[in-house]
Amino acid sequence: MAQSFLEHVNFNVADAPATAKWMCDLFGWKIRWQGPASNGGLSIHVGTDDNYLAIYTPEAPRPRHDNPRGEVANLNHVGIVVDDLDAVEARVKALGYTPFNHADYEPGRRFYFNDENDIEFEIVSYD
Repeated sequence: MAQSFLEHVNFNVADAPATAKWMCDLFGWKIRWQGPASNGGLSIHVGTDDNYLAIYTPEAPRPRHDNPRGEVANLNHVGIVVDDLDAVEARVKALGYTPFNHADYEPGRRFYFNDENDIEFEIVSYD
């Protein structure tokens, strides 16, 4: 069977440039591509040479009124592996986000935070 891997995930945000900036600042990622996208929107691909998040802002974004995580076809969270969990948590706090749900578990440690779009991120380190 041919090998496969996850290349990217695409999701909507209110301000793609602002979201891409904090992701680059927090994770040391780069903008791989950016430009006009469907329906008058803007898309920015931010990540590494191997994988990325496609951040899309529609021409007329509408806020989400709730986050029904128990419903089918809903984004639960985005998991990011880092080398130094404590350093990343300090940067998360410096960006104004509030870490929560810290846990040590086999095989690593983790915490979560929500960004300004109410997207939940799980930050994990496998020490």
